[in-house]
Formats: sequence, structure tokens, C-alpha cells
Amino acid sequence: MSLGTSRTTDRRGVETLLTNARFELMPFESFDEEITHLPADATIAITTSPQLGIDTTVEKTEEAVALGFDVVPHVAARYVEDREHLEEIARRLTEAGVTDIFVPGGDREEPAGEFESAHDLLAALSETPYSFEEVGITGYPEGHDFLDEATLAEAMEKKAPYATYIVTQLCYDPDAVIEWIEAVRERGVDLPVEVGIPGVMKYQRLMKISQKVGVGDSIKFLRKTTGVLGFVRQLVGSRGTYEPDSLIDGLAPYVDDEEYGIRGVHIYTFNQTPDTEEWRLGRLDQ
Repeated sequence: MSLGTSRTTDRRGVETLLTNARFELMPFESFDEEITHLPADATIAITTSPQLGIDTTVEKTEEAVALGFDVVPHVAARYVEDREHLEEIARRLTEAGVTDIFVPGGDREEPAGEFESAHDLLAALSETPYSFEEVGITGYPEGHDFLDEATLAEAMEKKAPYATYIVTQLCYDPDAVIEWIEAVRERGVDLPVEVGIPGVMKYQRLMKISQKVGVGDSIKFLRKTTGVLGFVRQLVGSRGTYEPDSLIDGLAPYVDDEEYGIRGVHIYTFNQTPDTEEWRLGRLDQ
């Protein structure tokens, strides 16, 4: 594959990406207020919080489903205590009407129980009476702070048979995402991809979050593409607020190319939904 493969019109690609967007929220106190700013038919992904644990994720999922939202809870492997706990989680999600789950390893340093990795949990889940129509796994366009590329590739190969799609880690560089998808396809993984993008928020906060989740190369990309002075002008001209326009525009030409399999974006809102939704609707109205 190459970056010069068949392309669709930018407008059509933008519409596909933003119409099918998922909104990731964290289950903090602001959660109930945040969802009021989203469309009634929105798909909401709910993270597992290191402070609150996975049971809070399940509780918020049940509440959001009851409000009519399509909900995709994060079932983070390292937060699940044992197979009994896993089965209880799966039962509650199934009874709530959840059909789609996302299974990351989780950023907990020490696992709560027997599940060290997403693959461990996925294999155990397959042995329970519960199953889900859609199962997402994680992809890392810019690598992982603690795992090398060979380890990441091996992990994806093991997880792929249990999964139906991939969600990428936060990234600002559309070329890095496209090149990563090409590499994944060359390894024989053909799962559709939801590209993880940041929502609208103050640059200062976004930089701190980005450094915490290990996307330093993307920060360099933002500076590189504008230059130092350009980067400063961008901060001042935008009143210090980041909007993911260039990222969406860079991905849009590849949306209808089946080889890439990009089916939408997964917006990391960091519970800043009003500004992000205003931006999304504005782009769709252009």
C-alpha cells in the first residue's frame, strides 16, 4: 500500500468521520452533565478510571443505556479481579442491553487479579456464557511507552481473533495513523479502525494529557508542522484552544478506501463535550 491509493472527496470523508463519531467520557462527577450536550442517539464510550474502578464504569453504563444512549464500556483487563468478577460484569452489561465493549489492558501498574493483559481477559470471556456483537481492541500508531513494536504486533495478532475493530491511541498526525494502518494491514490484520482523536480543549491541558498518555511525538508534530513561531501564533490566534480540523482533513481522503478500513473517529473528549460537539456540528454544516 501507499499514501497515494484511491481517495474520496474531502467533504464526503469528513461527513463520514464526524457523523459516525464516538464520544469517550470518563465516569467522573461531571459525567451526567457532559452527556446532556451530546446527541440523543450518540455512541458513548465510558472509560475505566484508576480512581473509581471498573464497577463505576458498569454503573455509569447502565445509567446511560437507560437514558437511550448507545454505550460502549471499557472493560479494562487489569481492573477485573477474577473470572467470577468478569462474569458478573458481562452479565450486568448484557442485561443492560450492551452489545459492544472495548477491551484495553488498562493503565493500572499492578493488576487487580489474574488478568495481566487484554488477551487474557478476552480468552476468559470467550469461555463464559456471555458474548458481545462488537469487541474493540487498542492500536498504537506512535508506539507504547513500555512495549516495543514487536511486542505490540504480537499482542494484536493474539487479540485479533476475539475482536471486531480497533481503536487507536490519541494521535495528532494523520500521516502517522495512515502509515500505521498500512503496517497493520501488511501483517494481515484487517479489522476496521476507529481513529482516536482529541476533542476541542485548551492547548495547555491537552499538552499535559498528551504527555501523560505517551504521545510526545504528536506534540512534536504540532510544533514541526507550524514551526515555533507558527505554533505560538496558533496558540494565540485560537485563544489557546485546539481543534482537530487538520487531523480530520488529513484522514478524510482515505475513508472510502476499503484497504484502510477507517470507519469513524473515537473522540477523546476528556469530559469537554460542549465545545467538541459545537465544533463537530460546525464542521458538518460547512
